[in-house]
Amino acid sequence: MVAESQLIETIIGVGILLFAAKMLAEVFLRLKLPIVLGELLAGMIVGPFALGAFIMFEGRSLVQINSEMIVLGEIGALVILFMAGLEMTPKEFLKGGKASFTVGTAGVVFPFFAGLIVFQLFGFGAFESMLIATALTATSIAISVQVLTEFGKIKTPEARLIIGAAVIDDILAIAVLSVVTSLGAEGDLGELNALDVTFTILQVLGFFAVMLIASVLIIPRVVTPRLWKAKGSVEAIATACLFGASALAGLIGLSPIVGAFAVGMALSTSQVFERIEGFIRRIGIIFAPLFFAIIGAQVDFRGINLEILMLSAVVIGIAVITKYIGCGLPAWYFLKSKSKGMKVGVGMISRGEVGLIVAGVGLSSGVLTSNIYSTIVLMVAVTTIITPIWLKIEYKKDLKKKSPNVSDSNDKN
Repeated sequence: MVAESQLIETIIGVGILLFAAKMLAEVFLRLKLPIVLGELLAGMIVGPFALGAFIMFEGRSLVQINSEMIVLGEIGALVILFMAGLEMTPKEFLKGGKASFTVGTAGVVFPFFAGLIVFQLFGFGAFESMLIATALTATSIAISVQVLTEFGKIKTPEARLIIGAAVIDDILAIAVLSVVTSLGAEGDLGELNALDVTFTILQVLGFFAVMLIASVLIIPRVVTPRLWKAKGSVEAIATACLFGASALAGLIGLSPIVGAFAVGMALSTSQVFERIEGFIRRIGIIFAPLFFAIIGAQVDFRGINLEILMLSAVVIGIAVITKYIGCGLPAWYFLKSKSKGMKVGVGMISRGEVGLIVAGVGLSSGVLTSNIYSTIVLMVAVTTIITPIWLKIEYKKDLKKKSPNVSDSNDKN
């Protein structure tokens, strides 16, 4: 009976969030604003901590973010990253390897050490400062990918660098989280061994390299029309590979989205590319907006006070500046363009799942107070809102710069 009740609760929540997400997407489209932002705000508005709290059913909020809903949201993230992988061939990824690795590494190092130093100056303990700093490191690639796709910029050099750097960024962020949580478990931050930290990070990078190579060599041979003749079999097997690789990534200590990205990239040059792309985009019509709405619905503004707002301003400032400068400057060097380089910096600002995971780990372990937890969640929400707006402004600037040239050429003619 409990299981049936949870199922009904999940079905109702999905229906409301999906409907609200597409309603606001339509509004934002007409206002010429990023529809991703509309989907995110829809979750905030109808979620259990806002309007949803006033719509009751059997004594509970009609929209509940239960474990089943979280899983559906994570599947949405996998679908988005799979689509991103399809847009980049292994050759293109390797070609941008040096740039992606440099920008991705800078996107972890700058926020981590800036956060660590600043929060220790504010009087926070060493482990608490490390957890907050870790929450600042990871980029939410799903947000940036969706925005770039919406703007028709997914195949531009800066978009490819954002995707490659964000994948490296996410891998390194998971490695940092592994190191920080292990230090907390040992309870002795004084015995920080540089060799152990380096080994952990190299181990995570090695896992990713092996997974990527295996995906590129194996997946195209499995997902082929020579083996699968029945209608829909190729698409179903590709989806099975997507979930299998994501699960494997999670089991070996990586973020599951890394596995989804690897499978997408492996299929980007396969003979079934067009079939898979059309199929996964139809699935994305449902799961992508649901992902953003669920992210928004988890934001709880009820406990926010002046102390949280002041601390949040500092955290958000560090989060924005360290990614914008830390990723933008090396991207400027590699792309030989200030405009494109700083767009990479903007595209890397949005935080996501890893930030929320870190906040949850800190709260459940008793290291982070509820105020710090709320601050990190607020930082994730604000950076997620800032990114699509800022990217749109940057691309509008490019259009304004081009338009005078167009009119000048017309005058000459």
